[in-house]
Amino acid sequence: MDNTTTLILVAIVALIVGGLLVMAFNRFQRSRRLRERFGPEYERIVNEAGDRRKAESELEARLAHVEALNIRPLSAEEMNRYSLEWQATQAEFVDEPLASLQKADRLIREVMKARGYPVEDFEQRAADISVDYPELVADYRGLHMIAVKEAEDEVSTEEMRQAMVHGRDLFENLMQKETPETSTDQKEKI
Repeated sequence: MDNTTTLILVAIVALIVGGLLVMAFNRFQRSRRLRERFGPEYERIVNEAGDRRKAESELEARLAHVEALNIRPLSAEEMNRYSLEWQATQAEFVDEPLASLQKADRLIREVMKARGYPVEDFEQRAADISVDYPELVADYRGLHMIAVKEAEDEVSTEEMRQAMVHGRDLFENLMQKETPETSTDQKEKI
C-alpha cells in the first residue's frame, strides 16, 4: 500500500470510530437526561421493559404525548371547588377510609381532566403524571391500586392513610398554576 491509500484508510477508520464515539456519547446523554427527568420511574420502566433502549423510547414517547396535550391551569373557581371537595373527602376518611380514598382517586382524575389530561385509561394517566410529577407517580399508582380494591380485600387503615397522604401531595401539585416543567422552561428562557 502506498501512503495515500494508508492515509485514506486511517481517515475512514478515524471517521467510523469518531462516529461511534459520538453515537455512544449521545446515547449516554439521552440516558442521563431521561434518568434525571423521570427519577425512580426511569428505573421502573427499564426493569419492566427489560431493555434500556426500549424503556427510553417509551419515556420519550411519554414526553412527546404530554407536550402535545393542551394542559392548562385551573380557574380560581375550579381551584376553590376542588379544594373544598378535597377537604370534604379528607374529613370523611375517619369514618369511611376506603370510600374516602376512592373519592380522592376520582377527584384526582377530575382535576386531571379539567387541566387537559386524557383520563380514560389509568395507565395513560400514570404515564402522563410521570412526565410532570415523576416523584409522585409511584404513590399515585399505590393510591389507585388501593382505591380499586373491594371492601372485603385486606388493606390496613395505615396503608389507606399513607395512600391518602400521597394522594394529597399529587392533588396539591395538580392544583398549582404551572406544571414543574413549565416553570423550569420559563426560567431557562429568561
